[in-house]
Amino acid sequence: MKTDKAASRQKWRSDKLSHLGSSIFSEVAGWKEEARRSGLDVIDLGIGSPDQAPAPEIRQALSAAVLREDSYAYPASKGSARFRKQAAEWMNWRFGVKVDPEEELVSLMGSQDGLAHLALALCNPGDLAIVPDPGYPIYTGALALAGVRAWPLPLLEENAFLPDLNSIPEAVWQEAVFILLSFPGNPISVTVDLAYMEKLVALARKWDVLVIHDLAYSEMGFGDYRPISILQVPGAIHTAVEFHSFSKSFNMAGCRIGFMTGNREAVAALRELKGNVDYGVFNPVQEAAVLALEMAMQGNGRLEVAPLYERRRDLFVEALTKEGWAVPSPAATMFIWAPLPDGYAFAGQEGRSRQFAHELVLKTGVVVIPGDAFGAQGEGFVRIALVEDEARLLEAARRIGEYLRTIR
Repeated sequence: MKTDKAASRQKWRSDKLSHLGSSIFSEVAGWKEEARRSGLDVIDLGIGSPDQAPAPEIRQALSAAVLREDSYAYPASKGSARFRKQAAEWMNWRFGVKVDPEEELVSLMGSQDGLAHLALALCNPGDLAIVPDPGYPIYTGALALAGVRAWPLPLLEENAFLPDLNSIPEAVWQEAVFILLSFPGNPISVTVDLAYMEKLVALARKWDVLVIHDLAYSEMGFGDYRPISILQVPGAIHTAVEFHSFSKSFNMAGCRIGFMTGNREAVAALRELKGNVDYGVFNPVQEAAVLALEMAMQGNGRLEVAPLYERRRDLFVEALTKEGWAVPSPAATMFIWAPLPDGYAFAGQEGRSRQFAHELVLKTGVVVIPGDAFGAQGEGFVRIALVEDEARLLEAARRIGEYLRTIR
């Protein structure tokens, strides 16, 4: 007898998809369309997609490689030898870190690709991993796909959002397979010094836990601050891996290229999984990425992305402050992690971030992401992406100020 398989679940849709964290972004996309239909000019400060193109030389290299007839064979799933060699040289130039391009580095279709697959490569269903809360949604989404349990490490305002390693119970350290952190992070631009990294590595060694460091914003430090690599800690390569991305560092988001480097056992595991999932990054994209790294190592200031976002940060924070919304000034990245404005009346304590973000786009056309999209500890905050030019950011601040004055 045929049974009703869809009685307790949605037909042809895995329950795991509901744990990926993408639902809020789909919801925000619906809000944007609703605002546009009402006639509003939408200023999208939601998704962290760079609004700049790569340098002309990088685009020309990509174009030339695409036109070559020999560019269309399957690429090596671990990355071309030339790309891996150049990435290793860049690590040494940028951080003073030496990695073996043959055994300690793997190319990726963007760092999110690696972050999404690493738990599958490292863990068994039922294993435990430590992840930040708030954190980039794929951190917990990847665990859901792999059937791995998450232990959320709260990033609290009273601790300046710095993960308190001492708050992690010994029982959690004992059971965890890995701990994933990001400095500077998304959505919160938390920064640390080498002493913090040394403590993290020491704890990981003590408990035999792999450290995963997401360094997607390595080239987005402001002022005198330059993000550091966890592999700068002596011996960390034996207990840590690190993700790097070309999306933010070189405005190559659509190219989908990045790499993971560090502990060779973890690199080998991800390589093996990726070898069964895809055939690697399109070779012309890898060639363009090689040129980007070469140009950076030549000290080509035209590739620097930090000055642009630092100017935008300064202008927008000052403009919002004048409009009556005091937001913190991040030390890095393209994001502002802003507490909800004082004096705003909410229907209740739950869903405040979502209520504010929804009303803001419908009333002003300015899009921000509610903080609870990044974890339970994100309630009461919104993330603002500095991905519009200065004139549009000033216009966004003006609209927000006008809106706040009508509701206070």
